[in-house]
Amino acid sequence: MNPKTILVLGASGLIGRFVTDDLRARGFRVIGVARSLSPAQTMSALDIELPILSLDATALKRLLSQHSVDAVVNCLGVLQDGPGSNTGAVHRDFVARLLQVVADSGRAVRLVHISIPGNTDADRTAFATTKREAERLIAASGIPYAILRPGFVVAPSAYGGGAMLRALAAFPLDLPEKEMATPFQPVAVEDISATIAWLAARDTDDALVKAVSWDLMQAEPSTMAGVIKQFRHAFGTAGWPRIAMPSFLLDLSAKIGDFASYLGWMPPMRSTAIAELRRGVTGDPSAWIAATGIAPRTLAATIGRHPATIQDKWFARLFLIKALIFASLVAFWLVSGFIALFVSYRAAGILTAHNFPPALVDPITIGTSLMDMSIGVLIAFRRTAAVGLVAGIVASLGYMVGAAILTPDLWIEPLGALVKTGSAIVLMLVALLMLDNR
Repeated sequence: MNPKTILVLGASGLIGRFVTDDLRARGFRVIGVARSLSPAQTMSALDIELPILSLDATALKRLLSQHSVDAVVNCLGVLQDGPGSNTGAVHRDFVARLLQVVADSGRAVRLVHISIPGNTDADRTAFATTKREAERLIAASGIPYAILRPGFVVAPSAYGGGAMLRALAAFPLDLPEKEMATPFQPVAVEDISATIAWLAARDTDDALVKAVSWDLMQAEPSTMAGVIKQFRHAFGTAGWPRIAMPSFLLDLSAKIGDFASYLGWMPPMRSTAIAELRRGVTGDPSAWIAATGIAPRTLAATIGRHPATIQDKWFARLFLIKALIFASLVAFWLVSGFIALFVSYRAAGILTAHNFPPALVDPITIGTSLMDMSIGVLIAFRRTAAVGLVAGIVASLGYMVGAAILTPDLWIEPLGALVKTGSAIVLMLVALLMLDNR
């Protein structure tokens, strides 16, 4: 008997990647599709890069028929509207197109849709409201479906909110008391994948699972403080004294995160993330447990199976520092270029004092100042950050070599400006090595 074919949309994400790999290990034929896959994620010829959201109905139908798909797992989602991200287009419009394609495919295809838990009356953000719109479309479609609403997902890898909680666990820092008391029911990503495998193994005409909506989470109530506490046990930081972040600072961080998202970055702390955090993560997993027989893993069993490794600790400690590193480098290049051009322009006269042709002093001063500021702008945007960092390293090395030739006495000046440039190069190299998000 040929294994069933499952199409996973969003196969590069936290849930999508784990589900793709896990279902393959269970013997299913899995087509993993994502807009972009990192080199480490292209482990199989069945992993495909496609502009999923740009596919029209014809292209989607071709994708399903070409691979004789038996089930589609939709893991696509975006947190917040911004450049390149449209919650309505991803959560509602694409789902409507997908439903039409599945209905017209002439095959019995089950749709497994990853949504969000919580009381629908508490939906306030565009993220939540468009997710609910997709649920209503699916329920009215008449095709076999399962809407899965996982709680806070705990996975071996870390991204977004999971990475943020790990970072908080690694530092003596708490969120404000009100946020720490928010209901927060977790679920192991293994339980999500096991549920999808259970569904995929059943016939699409099985009346018991033809149209279901389940909350996936541990049955025991928990809070955000409880989840972070469990991470702290794993990190060995449970006994540390902690400082609670004031609420205004949390809101300010969200605003800064919103601004960073317009530069192409995807910080976990944005307005939508804070709004959803304050809403909490709750649900009733009893229907899911009764139908599948899956006993959800407890938080202690999920996080506490192994103590944090050194790579876990390094990642958690550096996660919050990453934003500070990039912000400081942007400021360094912008401010240094501005000062040289507008504040200390006359200081360029030092070149003339070292027998440098006077006619070249002004062009070189203006050119290097503009170059410095351009490097800062390049680093500020996610898409061009790597180019900016490499340019910054090359420019810094050029300054050091040029100074050694033209003004060697600057190497021994009291403030050691040129000596410190070496440290800036190392910091840019660190930033370059930290660019990956997945």
